Amino acid sequence: MPTVFFTENLQRHVVCPPGRVTGGTVRDVFDAVFVDNERARGYVLDDRGGVRRHMAVFVDGEPIVDRVALSDRVGVDSEIFIMQALSGG
Repeated sequence: MPTVFFTENLQRHVVCPPGRVTGGTVRDVFDAVFVDNERARGYVLDDRGGVRRHMAVFVDGEPIVDRVALSDRVGVDSEIFIMQALSGG
């Protein structure tokens, strides 16, 4: 089962423990991990279900390509990291 991790910085803003869920795409995994956590879903995803601009999602160390439909493939042992995309200087 894929494992979803939320960075410590993100957890300061919203309760979002790591989770192991089933799914073959990022969308499937997000639907499963957010099923009982609407607050975290709203923080990570916009009102149309895409990844918010200030968020970054990585699957097995690579940034996802499809930030709207979340169709990137996820393997059974994949690690998905969700974090705030910080910028500035």
